[in-house]
Amino acid sequence: MTAVLLSLYACLALALSNAAQINDIIIDAAEGHSHPNGEDHHDAKPDRCKDIEFDAITPDEKGNTFFFKGDHLWKGFSGPAELSNNIFKELDDYHLLGHVDAAFRMHHQDDPSVHDHIYFFLDDKVFSYYNYTLEKGYPVEIQQEFPDVPSHLDAAVECPKGECITDSVLFFKGNEIYSFDIKTKSVKKKVWAHLPNCTSAFRWLEHYYCFHGYNFTRFHPVSGDVTGAYPKAARNYFMRCEGFGHGGGEKRQRCSEVKLNAITTDDTGRSYAFQDEMYIRLDTHRDGSHHFPISRLWREISGVVDAVFNYGDNMYIIQGDQVYIYKSAVHYTLIEGYPKPLKEELGIDGPVDAAFLCPNQHIVNVIQGQKMYDIDLAATPRAVNMTRPIPYSQIDAGFCDGDGVKVFIGPEYYSYQSPLILAVGKIKPPPQKISPKKFGCEE
Repeated sequence: MTAVLLSLYACLALALSNAAQINDIIIDAAEGHSHPNGEDHHDAKPDRCKDIEFDAITPDEKGNTFFFKGDHLWKGFSGPAELSNNIFKELDDYHLLGHVDAAFRMHHQDDPSVHDHIYFFLDDKVFSYYNYTLEKGYPVEIQQEFPDVPSHLDAAVECPKGECITDSVLFFKGNEIYSFDIKTKSVKKKVWAHLPNCTSAFRWLEHYYCFHGYNFTRFHPVSGDVTGAYPKAARNYFMRCEGFGHGGGEKRQRCSEVKLNAITTDDTGRSYAFQDEMYIRLDTHRDGSHHFPISRLWREISGVVDAVFNYGDNMYIIQGDQVYIYKSAVHYTLIEGYPKPLKEELGIDGPVDAAFLCPNQHIVNVIQGQKMYDIDLAATPRAVNMTRPIPYSQIDAGFCDGDGVKVFIGPEYYSYQSPLILAVGKIKPPPQKISPKKFGCEE
């Protein structure tokens, strides 16, 4: 009997000793101490310039981009790595594997309670953060928040309405893509066998990138189509690494050198400026700014445009004596039968200098030289209703929003309360300078 008791005491002591060791390991892990195998992964900071394959990439609500690898992250396109739980503190409280499977920033302006929140996916759980704080009630099971979306994801990326048909999220697992409609919570499964397996995905300035290995491939968010020479090295584009980069070290254009060809805003609030054969998005500066070829977004356009305006969910691009009309709702798809002669569409001969349409109006104002033509877009057939002089011999671009009309001449613009005041005003307003904040140029 005594021997049995002694044996039981010995087993109990061993169990208590093991429990204490396990408890110490958990405490050490929580405090950032060494792992039980003797490796201290907190001490070894990864270097993204040395062939890093990212686990996840996402912007936050302020426009900062985070790149994740293991239990570390990088904030922005340059700078050293730091521990993920320095910023997103609760991740380690619930998950001790030290990685993120996927992440994205929600775009759903119809619901402010989720818009601009960051979602992290770890195994079968999803976390929701806003302002680097975990939202109450999270984490939850992935299927509770995103029905029919699988666990253990490879990547995820948001896709706003206008780029996708509705506000959506694309989830990646192998070559299977789950397109999740945020409003209806319905899922459409696709197979994009032509696309590499994405370990992370990133939307930047309307462009979609699949990261795989040390490279990336740009793809269309609806069809998955890949156009252009891909894959490309991530180090040449999405981080600043010595000996890498593209563009030959070109500097940003000086504001004093800017000369716009056109400027417009579509019905979803996307604003664009056109200069030479390039365009820049104007309403996304929190995420950065960059000039892209016009043909990147409007595939059928080659060369310089003369004027651009929006009417309803259509974008009109005027080039010479031709007009192209694109559907904004489906990521700028050319309407069948276009381009057409400008004379046939608007009742005016080209070329033109500028065109603009004020909010909630159906009269487009087209400028040629010192004349401004009013054309009623609701009429059939369309024709010039009125011709009025303007006090400028040549303007480069025109734009109208809730603040009134702006006419651009070189690096300056002039503001008017309305097209009527532009036509009948006797005194020119003082010129204003194109600003770095709005146009991404340098002083």
